[in-house]
Amino acid sequence: MQINHSIQPTDLSNKLARFWELSGQKIDLIEQEYDVTKGSPVFTVAGKYSTRGWTEWTQGFQFGSAILQFDATNDTRFLEMGREQTLRVMAPHVSHIGVHDHGFNNVSTYGNLLRLMREGRIPTNNWEANFYELALKISGAVQASRWTPIKNGGFISSFNGPHSLFVDTIRSCRALVLSHALGHVFQGEGDVKISLLERALQHIKATADYSVFYGEGRDSYDVWGRTAHESVFNVKDGNFRCPNSQQGYSGFTTWTRGLAWAMCGFAEQLEWLATCPDTELDTFGGRSTIEAYMLKAATATCDFFIENTPTDGVPYWDTGAPNLHKLGDYLNRPAEPYNDFEPVDSTAAAIGVQGLLRLGKYVAEKGDATSGKRYVQAGLTALDTLLGEPYLSTSPTHQGLLLHSIYHQPNGWDYVPPGSKIANGESSMWGDYHIREVVLYVQRIIRNEPYYTFFNCLSK
Repeated sequence: MQINHSIQPTDLSNKLARFWELSGQKIDLIEQEYDVTKGSPVFTVAGKYSTRGWTEWTQGFQFGSAILQFDATNDTRFLEMGREQTLRVMAPHVSHIGVHDHGFNNVSTYGNLLRLMREGRIPTNNWEANFYELALKISGAVQASRWTPIKNGGFISSFNGPHSLFVDTIRSCRALVLSHALGHVFQGEGDVKISLLERALQHIKATADYSVFYGEGRDSYDVWGRTAHESVFNVKDGNFRCPNSQQGYSGFTTWTRGLAWAMCGFAEQLEWLATCPDTELDTFGGRSTIEAYMLKAATATCDFFIENTPTDGVPYWDTGAPNLHKLGDYLNRPAEPYNDFEPVDSTAAAIGVQGLLRLGKYVAEKGDATSGKRYVQAGLTALDTLLGEPYLSTSPTHQGLLLHSIYHQPNGWDYVPPGSKIANGESSMWGDYHIREVVLYVQRIIRNEPYYTFFNCLSK
């Protein structure tokens, strides 16, 4: 990346205003045109949202987007839209035992609604608050039940099965820590009490140990900060077997959206850890030990992103994609979404930006102002790119908000427009939600409003 060291959050103010205007139009367009009988909208095909049967992991982003739109603009029409749809549609996601995505679906809906109430943005209603709390408590417990024990810990298994640790799931640890912090008691056979905090921390540690590389010689491709999408374990003896990838090019290259999930997930868990009492952490190694492995993983992944992303802050879909070499010196110029060889993935940038900004604030407050500023400025640089064309969708007929999203390049699921050799020009629910989330984050900083975190829903 070529970091803009002078850009300030306030420099983006006009772009943010335009962004929310377009964002509202897109939410309305989906509400008016999308056929709900087809299932959850996942990504766009020729500008129209379509579904893709794999797992139900994007519906919370759809309704959560309306809630964020209200948060940013105070337009109560979007609040009612998000609230009504959460009540009507989201219950199956709370009890869904087959996915690793509870932190996506349920924290984005029930969590955001409870957060707005705790922040005083919407009127306090105890029964409504209890409803949101109950959903979050059960969601965290159901998520924690997808458990695979390994040597020295365990992890939340992906929908692929008990052998599979996905780097994505670091962001679903939000569900566990919220359920724990809300006082939920998770019980197993014989009424044995299972610590949700312990499971969250063990999953985070497993992700740090196996999904993130540190240049310490694990294999021939061990580079500081690279990530593997999937880590595979022998479920009989708990031993790690190999890195793998479902949506990246290989287990020995870095799928950039997976990298971004790690950047964002570790950074926000560091922020939450600061609110957790020492007494709760002592049983699991203590604050300094836990903070150290989280900070190492967050720092490494953010460094890798900066070093392996084109100058404008938007990465290609995988840093080892097989045709990148045909682009020449692609890291020393802006990303090219309309090239003939490999797609970019704007959603990796949108998710990664939040990790950069949060980590930058965190390390600066810990006393490392130089590193903190580097991460923040890198985040603002990439966000500035995403808030303009060709990434911001300005067409009044295109239902997506953030263009040039990639879902599954190896499976060929993404739409290739006529005349193009690669997928481009389309959007996704996760991309649209996460660009809204990071824009809200920056807007609150500009306006000196309460700092945006997922755990603001715990505040009284």
